[in-house]
Amino acid sequence: MRRLALLLLIFVDAGCVSGAWPLRSVQHDGLPPQELPSAGENLAIIVNRANAIDNLSTAELRRIFLGARGHWPSGRRITIVMMEPGQPERAAVLRQVCQMSENEFSNHFLHGLFTGEVLVSPKTLASPEGVRKFIFNVPGAIGYLRTSDVDSSVKIVRIDERFPNEKAYPLHVPPPSGK
Repeated sequence: MRRLALLLLIFVDAGCVSGAWPLRSVQHDGLPPQELPSAGENLAIIVNRANAIDNLSTAELRRIFLGARGHWPSGRRITIVMMEPGQPERAAVLRQVCQMSENEFSNHFLHGLFTGEVLVSPKTLASPEGVRKFIFNVPGAIGYLRTSDVDSSVKIVRIDERFPNEKAYPLHVPPPSGK
């Protein structure tokens, strides 16, 4: 019981528990510009430019973000980078990739760390710039950003063979409620 309480305190202290979108043309990494749909902005999955991964299936992406897959095919350790709780990008990833609420996600990692099924919890950063810089500096890192926040310092990974500017791309940040 003490171990669980200690892990919970560490998890809470690390910020892992918690309780207007621009619509414009986007062009990144040689992708053709695209006018974003009124439904919200697409979310790009990004990795370090040295990472050989170019495409992930939605199922693979889910396994990575839930900590079930810890290494890239090259053998390099995967480091998951997420925005802070309460950010719309994080909520979109939790809902569309992990298929969990914030509480379910936190409980998943708390349980996984306690049982040893998960070795490392995601790195949580406050800003898109912080996510981009972290991924630029950590070869095994993977994270997400709105397409408007991506620059050439990181690489966009196709999801289910699609880039964020292509039809039927699965990840997007919904527009704010009431708009």
